[in-house]
Amino acid sequence: MAKKRKRHPLVKIDSDYYLRIPIKTHLLTKEDDIVGVIAKYVSPAAKTGDLLFVSEKALAITQGRAILLKEIKPRFLAKLLSKYVKKVSYGIGLGMPETMEIAFREVGVLRILFAAFVGAIGKLLGRSGDFYRIAGRRVAMIDGPTPYTIPPYNQYVVPAPLHPERIANEVEDKLGISCAIVDVNDIGREVIALSPKSPLPVESIVAVLRDNPLGQGSQQTPMGLIRPMSPEEAQEILEVASAEEG
Repeated sequence: MAKKRKRHPLVKIDSDYYLRIPIKTHLLTKEDDIVGVIAKYVSPAAKTGDLLFVSEKALAITQGRAILLKEIKPRFLAKLLSKYVKKVSYGIGLGMPETMEIAFREVGVLRILFAAFVGAIGKLLGRSGDFYRIAGRRVAMIDGPTPYTIPPYNQYVVPAPLHPERIANEVEDKLGISCAIVDVNDIGREVIALSPKSPLPVESIVAVLRDNPLGQGSQQTPMGLIRPMSPEEAQEILEVASAEEG
């Protein structure tokens, strides 16, 4: 199981304060429309100046992109290459034939083979990251099944979402809430798409989400709000938290 770490909802970036508000939803499926989900769960809680951030995995699931593990039939090359993927403690990555097979489907055989070749040369030179640099972000965003993923998605492979920029813009246009689609986990964070009227630049969003406030496992919080706070508001929150802990 992934170790749960307590994440304080308030963070300070340089001289500015931000409150992160995780939004709990029902278990999302391909039957859900992500804009409708946001309207139901986020709109009542959002305030002027807030920025919504949505997990790219959640968006992909609502697009019907999740693929049941047992329905994936890996080709020979997927079985072969997955054996050479470095095993890590924080996720599956492409270290299983099924996720490698989805990588082939996402960007094509030639690109994956070229990425594997360049990656192998890079390792000989003591360099890492070349495989994903060549394979691209769509491959890097493939989520494999893990024991701490909320069921039933611990038995699914979830590729990157389609048209994230369009979805972020649609949320802003229809609901009046600025929106970022993000790929955030316990080892990294990236803004995949950002609506035009976002109150925060990409660099600030990445900094605010540096500790993965939505969590890595079964929290069932696929989205959240970033709310800028004044120093006085931040101090009130800190005082309340201190009193509760005491």
